[in-house]
Amino acid sequence: MAEETQKPEAAAAPAEEVVVEKEKKEAAPPSAATEAVVEEKQVEEDPKVEEKEPKVTQSASFKDETNIVGELPDAQKKALEELKQLIQEALNKNGFSALPPPPPAKEKESKPPAEEKKEEDQPAPAETEEKTEEKAPEKVEAEASAPAEVKEEEEKTPLPAETVVKTEVVEKAPAVEDDGAKTVEAIEESIVAVALLLQLINQRKLHLHRWNQRWFRKMSQRKPMFLHPTEEVSIWGIPLLADERSDVILLKFLRARDFKVKDAFTMLKNTIIWRKEFGVEGLLEEDLGNELERVVFMHGFDKEGHPVCYNAYGEFQNKELYHNTFGDDEKRSKFLRWRIQFLEKSIRKLDFSPTGINTIVQVNDLKNSLGLTKRELRQATNHALNLLQDNYPEFLAKQVFINVPWWYLAFNMMISPSLPREPRASSCLQVHPNQPISFSGKCIAPEHVPVQYGGLSREAEQEFAVADAATEDTIKPATKHTVEFPIAEKSTVVWELRVVGWDVNYGAEFVPTAEDGYTMIVSKTRKVGPADETVISGSFKTGEAGRIVLTIDNQTAKKKKLLYRSKAKPFSD
Repeated sequence: MAEETQKPEAAAAPAEEVVVEKEKKEAAPPSAATEAVVEEKQVEEDPKVEEKEPKVTQSASFKDETNIVGELPDAQKKALEELKQLIQEALNKNGFSALPPPPPAKEKESKPPAEEKKEEDQPAPAETEEKTEEKAPEKVEAEASAPAEVKEEEEKTPLPAETVVKTEVVEKAPAVEDDGAKTVEAIEESIVAVALLLQLINQRKLHLHRWNQRWFRKMSQRKPMFLHPTEEVSIWGIPLLADERSDVILLKFLRARDFKVKDAFTMLKNTIIWRKEFGVEGLLEEDLGNELERVVFMHGFDKEGHPVCYNAYGEFQNKELYHNTFGDDEKRSKFLRWRIQFLEKSIRKLDFSPTGINTIVQVNDLKNSLGLTKRELRQATNHALNLLQDNYPEFLAKQVFINVPWWYLAFNMMISPSLPREPRASSCLQVHPNQPISFSGKCIAPEHVPVQYGGLSREAEQEFAVADAATEDTIKPATKHTVEFPIAEKSTVVWELRVVGWDVNYGAEFVPTAEDGYTMIVSKTRKVGPADETVISGSFKTGEAGRIVLTIDNQTAKKKKLLYRSKAKPFSD
């Protein structure tokens, strides 16, 4: 406004000069003291920005990390608290909404109402120049001889910026008369008109003020829902800032971003928005069929209590199954939704307490895998992996690959130098080429391993349950190995055993404790080849004490892995 007022080059009246000075004062830059305060604030805020990105020392192994907040290093505790503050601020502002934030307001919209009205009421620069030229010297003299009382009134009653401009227009309006008296009367009439105009403006302002008071009073009496309530956001059934279970989830996002608070918050926000857009909560109730239950399934637990998920990609050798899963875009989309649904249901069964189990062991079976030959399979699995990496951080306790073909090892060796090294991921990765059961006994007990992967666990009802622990042993090459089960009087003993790879001779007999007793053959010695039954079961009922002796004759030049377990049950006559 100050620039517009200074545009006319003609000589301006003293009243106009006063207006210019007032506007200049209003638009004057902040004082040095104000600038000093701003600089001090900036200096104080700079260290805070550095503190938000602390250097956190990472644990060397995934197992060494704890979810108990009290046991965390100080830097990690601080990062967790800062993340909670960012989440609380976002919840207060509904910052986890799936809708994009509104665009920033323009400068014109950010101006106060008084300045907008001032711009509307001010005449165009051209009109101002014309009216300035129309002023005669007589008017300047008349204004100079105006009563001092009018000037004193103007000084005592400061007018808004908009009314000052209107005063200029009204003063310019009366025609200049030759007679001085008529000029004074015209000035007095203009002053009266201005006074009436000011009175009307003040009445309007008073009316608006009272209306604003009534409106704010009504708004304050309404329910808090109307005034942007705090947003409630849950993930995997747990509110973000509920209790110690929430801390476990937040620590997952922090660890996934090396405890960089801003990055972890961005990842968490993107995950929540993706879950809303993907419809994860409603997905849990959808019926997507069970055609893929042989491809991806949960079975048993590892020795530390983590649930184990198996991915058998060789099942897609079935052409019908492959076509029904990846035949077109709609089927691939259904596969992706099924995969996310399966993972969500598995995660809901985890215990998110600080001392509980909140990670999964994943076993990837690459036997008969189609690998890189099928474009649809490759695209669908890559899409699924990207979603899992972006939205399910730190859910893998171990990543195991079994039956790994030579081409996978060669491909992995070629691309591994160009991939970023992640200590957390590499610490839980195990690769077992052409050895389907080499991981059994290392991280998963044999009673939890499915029979197709070298274990003893079967789906149908069996004599043994998962709670019945199995024993592992090694049979040396070209040796006979015996296993004995003691049996009490009047009892029945049951057992099961497995030799991985078989190709041995097997037999069983009962040897009584009494010296005058007779040895009884329970199972004749026979050759068991690799294609025969995977698990051999047996039972023997007797009325006298003794022992069951199992004999395994390994005539090959390779050592064999033996798994077995037994239990005795008493009986009455």
